[in-house]
Amino acid sequence: MSSPAVPKAHGTAARQGEGTPASLLEIRSRENPQFKELRRLAQENGAYRRQGRIWIEGEHLCRAALARGWQPAQLVMSEQGAAMAAALGLDASVPRLLLADALWSQLSALGSPAGFACVLALPATPALDPLAATVVLDRLQDAGNVGSILRSAGAFGFRQVLALAGTAALWSPKVLRAGMGAHFGLRLIEAAGEDAVATLQVPLVATSSHQGEWLHAAAPPYPCAWLMGHEGQGVSPALQARAGLHIRIAQPGGEESLNVAAAAAICLHASAPRP
Repeated sequence: MSSPAVPKAHGTAARQGEGTPASLLEIRSRENPQFKELRRLAQENGAYRRQGRIWIEGEHLCRAALARGWQPAQLVMSEQGAAMAAALGLDASVPRLLLADALWSQLSALGSPAGFACVLALPATPALDPLAATVVLDRLQDAGNVGSILRSAGAFGFRQVLALAGTAALWSPKVLRAGMGAHFGLRLIEAAGEDAVATLQVPLVATSSHQGEWLHAAAPPYPCAWLMGHEGQGVSPALQARAGLHIRIAQPGGEESLNVAAAAAICLHASAPRP
């Protein structure tokens, strides 16, 4: 998606010359239209869908994307963060946007702003692989839980995540931060209907807090599709009815239930292929 033109009246000047990147813009006014769009992208959960691009802030996420072959559409940096951003070693053809430090503090949603971010093109939704080891997210609301589950999925060999409608936006800034770079190695399908689950040809395994086999005594298959449900309501009855195996986790300490992200990590590890 192309960025809007930026008139000098809004405090932007282009700087270009020998040894400088092909495109370098400087913004010092919060009224600048590009700045306003970036602030929405960095702070609003659904802005990536409207703008067709993704905001990833800080060295860890940027390097995780680069390591997986993702190429930034733009590098955005504060004055203080410019030197650290240069250490990424991006090609000079990547457009740069330099923000005054005072603007960066209004843009960043981090408690300790990193000073630079990469803007990536939002990838097209991939086709569902019916035979892939999959994690199905059924209306999970909390961005931290969703991002944590994506990390576990990547760690334990579940390369496809099917997020049903009502689940927290997968490419939102909060989910991206919680995912810690896992996004860039996963096949992510979001806002899907329950009918998409029916196309999976691997065994469906539903988590439950009150029914099914004990995980420590079961032998969950791999590949399979783990169904992880809403934080309060669990997996929907309709999806429970589709599952061929129901699993619960023993809790000898006596707690009523586990956080869904913790339960997902335990379940995915239990069925992951062994080295």
